[in-house]
Amino acid sequence: MNKEKERPEEKRERLRQEELKRNPAGSVHGGGLQDLVGGLGWKGTGILILLLLIASLLLAYSILLSSTKGKGDY
Repeated sequence: MNKEKERPEEKRERLRQEELKRNPAGSVHGGGLQDLVGGLGWKGTGILILLLLIASLLLAYSILLSSTKGKGDY
């Protein structure tokens, strides 16, 4: 495919592959957040952010509830 007409995700993947060829030891630690987000696309990234937000709100709410249990009205 012509390099001028390639899509951004194709360009990222091509550049990543070139980097792996130049520096194979650089991939020892595995992928990072950019690999996860790049693979998901914008819809998947939005869903992931939404799920993290909901989980954090539920956690905060459960901590709030557990901290008020057992306290009597004085």
